[in-house]
Amino acid sequence: MEKLVIEGGKLLHGEVKISGSKNAALPILAATLLTDETCVIRNIPRLRDTMTMVKLLRSLGKTAELTGDCITISQKGHLNHVAEYKLVSTMRGSFCVLGPLLAKLNKAKVSLPGGCVIGVRPVDLHLKGIKALGAKIEIEGGYVIATTRKLKGAHMYLGGAFGSSVLATANVMMAAVLADGETIIESAACEPEIEDLTNFLMAMGAKIEGKGSPRLVINGVRKLKGVQYKIIHDRIEAGTYILAAAATRSSIIIKNGCFEQLMALTDVLNQAGVKVIEENGYVKVKPGRRFSPVNVSTYPYPGFPTDLQAQYMALMALTPGVSVITDKVYPDRFIHTAELNRMGANIRREGINAIVQGVKKLYGAPVMASDLRASAALVIAGLAAKGRTEVHRMYHLERGYEDLDQKLLGLGAKVWREKE
Repeated sequence: MEKLVIEGGKLLHGEVKISGSKNAALPILAATLLTDETCVIRNIPRLRDTMTMVKLLRSLGKTAELTGDCITISQKGHLNHVAEYKLVSTMRGSFCVLGPLLAKLNKAKVSLPGGCVIGVRPVDLHLKGIKALGAKIEIEGGYVIATTRKLKGAHMYLGGAFGSSVLATANVMMAAVLADGETIIESAACEPEIEDLTNFLMAMGAKIEGKGSPRLVINGVRKLKGVQYKIIHDRIEAGTYILAAAATRSSIIIKNGCFEQLMALTDVLNQAGVKVIEENGYVKVKPGRRFSPVNVSTYPYPGFPTDLQAQYMALMALTPGVSVITDKVYPDRFIHTAELNRMGANIRREGINAIVQGVKKLYGAPVMASDLRASAALVIAGLAAKGRTEVHRMYHLERGYEDLDQKLLGLGAKVWREKE
């Protein structure tokens, strides 16, 4: 096990290239279960989560060959319908094999998922949608067991207590593309990653209307074909580097910066005194002389992303005045506040709100990563802090940020890995 060591206080400069989207790659990889033909997918990020999904696909009977950022997935024998606990329990995104396995084999046995500890994240919307398509669902021994004679199209509402669900939308959509008849999903997730999955399925021959909207209309087909496809870039990674530049008062250039997908973030930052612009296909970050606190509430896309809440908090911790950060997607996603306070931040939690009193400086300290995005917030704090910060449990970062230490080195940061 390794930790990331950061010598803070260095200005960042230069250009950073954003990798392929983790949250798009995982359901698209799962969707290859829907065809017997070969799929070639480019712009795959080399991450712990994507490699876990590759292992899961192999355990289900697929062959997968990786060359750089390209993966070729094919099938020689029969698919296995059981997604084992040892793989699914480590990553919530792997639960999205349920829909494609059920659609292809009329049966699926998938372990209940694991992943980051960011509060309760039930799978009730997944099961609600799958049941609506005519599947029988049982939960036994920590597994979801789904069976059907043949999935049939249905009209369903997939909204939950905290809005739409990205993974549930993906799971149900992948099940519906091979179902008999028409499926209508109301309150579908509108995230760019769902739109990317829709494009991938349509390239395979699926019939889907309403791409990018909260109402998806899917007409089932008998068979899907193999395709070549390039996934989108990672908007959350781009947002993390934008916030790292802001927190360190640095000007950087971001290639593949997903500017149109980050309007909620860039609007808030412009109000806070950080100029973020798109110019000639690049995103440029230019912090002003003075920052102002800006309150934020997270919402499903196109609202402010919950996956950038922790990183934004690191910036507000260094911004004079008081800001209120509310997470309406995952209300318990505030474990990082205690670790930021260890570095000198002044943050207190009140229900689904974090009250942030900005301080003049943060100070390096040993801190413990609790989940993927909390880890990124601690890295940003460490880059801006005075002295040495040690981020323990670096494997959380490796789940969602490709070559983070090397990219930071390329921007002039002083970072390195050490054994725990």
